[in-house]
Amino acid sequence: MSAEAFLEQARRDLRRVTPEELAGLPDALVVDIRPHHDRLAEGEVPGSVPVERIVLEWRLDPHGEHRIPGFDVDTTVVVLCNEGYASSLAARDLQRVGLPNATDLVGGFRGYAAAGLPVRAGATPAVT
Repeated sequence: MSAEAFLEQARRDLRRVTPEELAGLPDALVVDIRPHHDRLAEGEVPGSVPVERIVLEWRLDPHGEHRIPGFDVDTTVVVLCNEGYASSLAARDLQRVGLPNATDLVGGFRGYAAAGLPVRAGATPAVT
């Protein structure tokens, strides 16, 4: 299977969120999986929680002992990466872990910033 087909398959079960729609989801948990150096150079979505991709499933397993606080199985989780590709795969994996409302941000952080939406400068330490 090609990478494009793999991505298309992952997106079949996602109701992806546009940058403009994100503002209408005040109770969503926005998870930024971009590397620290990208967040430092480009900034972050205000209120987002940076989580290293390598620990994402453990920190967002709604029933796991290593989960971060502040969400449950019904929470809408919006994952973002640089441009909206890796985040689709990550959101699909979060659905498999037990978060049926996990999805991702169309265009990623760069699409969000290009839409003129607010950006927080700097980089918050990631959850590891």
